[in-house]
Parts: sequence; structure tokens; C-alpha cells
Amino acid sequence: MKTILAVDDEEHILELVSYNLEQEGYHVLKAETGEDALAILENQKVDLVLLDWMLPGIDGIEVLRRIRGNKQFRKLPVILLTAKSDEISKVVGLEVGSDDYLVKPFGVHELNARIKAVMRRSEGSFEEDETGKEDKIIIDYLEINRTRRSVMVNGNLVELSYKEFELLYLLAKNRGIVFTRDNLLEKVWGYDYIGETRTVDVHISNLRKKIELDESQPVFIKTVRGMGYKFA
Repeated sequence: MKTILAVDDEEHILELVSYNLEQEGYHVLKAETGEDALAILENQKVDLVLLDWMLPGIDGIEVLRRIRGNKQFRKLPVILLTAKSDEISKVVGLEVGSDDYLVKPFGVHELNARIKAVMRRSEGSFEEDETGKEDKIIIDYLEINRTRRSVMVNGNLVELSYKEFELLYLLAKNRGIVFTRDNLLEKVWGYDYIGETRTVDVHISNLRKKIELDESQPVFIKTVRGMGYKFA
């Protein structure tokens, strides 16, 4: 049984979400503040977090930053729940490290679909192949290790978010192939992200800052004007 931590200061939403998730077979833990959520994570095993943005005290974005800044929880799937529907807010949430973004009010069926999609991607992304060998891509001074989920630039470890790594690995594995933004959204973000191409641009920009020696003249991730991106 998977355990989901639901974090929301609106009691009726918390109860509704908990009831429906329990009907789907999940074990649900509840928290009404960011402080309580972080305390639960320190003491109990959690498989996914549903995190409200607007919380009293420590808000959801700060909770998410602390989750991503903790090695123990860095790969923990997080779905951000919020009443903010504008594109900038979505980009901020994804850039900080959420795996998905759900705008209130949302339907129970949509919530369940998002949870299943995020868990599926989280569980199936970084496994060793059948030979037991590490899956590595080495190009010039860049080393991408899919098995260990690590990236080295000139021998130095570079920290990437979950989605940044997925995006980088996909491009590098298909070197020379041009991906449209919608292609990348579908393959990396999956469910219901088609059309939010700004998300891709933000993640590409972040990747260039981290892996390129000169982000103004990238040698790895190239922009193909009018189409999308490719790994050179």
C-alpha cells in the first residue's frame, strides 16, 4: 500500500482528498501546515506528497524547496495544489521542483490520474538494465549516469531536479534528433501538459546554466529555430 501525505489548510479539501484516496487503496497521512508536513516526512515513509501552495507559516513553495534540498527526499514525488492558474505560477512551481501541478478546484478522477502518472514515472525511470551495467552517456566533459541519476561536468557533480535530469537524458540519448516542445512535454511531463511550452523553455535554460561552460553559446543543447531543441 502506497502512502500519500496530503497537505492543505482547508479542512474540507483535506477530508475530501483523503476519503477518495483511501477509496483508491492508498494510506493517507494529513497535515494542515508546512511545519507538520516536514515533521511527518522526517518520521514516516511517504511515497508521494500532495502539497498546497498557500499554507499558513511555511508556504508550499518553501516546503518544496526544503524537500528538494534534502538528499533523503530529493526524489520524492510532489504534486503542487493551488488556486493560482496563471502560467507564471505554474512555471515557478515546476522550476522549484514539483513533479506536477493541479489547479483548484479539481476533480477526483483527474487527481487520481495525476497521482498514478507521477508514481509510474517515478518508479520506472532509473533502473539498471538487464546486464547490471551502469547506463552512462559521456560526451566531452559531460557525463550522464542514468543508473546513479548523476551528472558530472568536468569531473564535478552537478545537482539537477528530477525533471531536469529526465529532460537532459532524453535529449542526450537521442543525440541529433530534434524534439518539438510538445514532444518533450509529452515524454518528460506526461499527462495533460500539452500546450504549456514555457515549462520546457525554463527547464532548458536551467540545464544550460548547469552544464554549459558558456550558456550564451551552448555546445550541448541547441535551439532549432521554429522547431524545438536537440542535443548536438
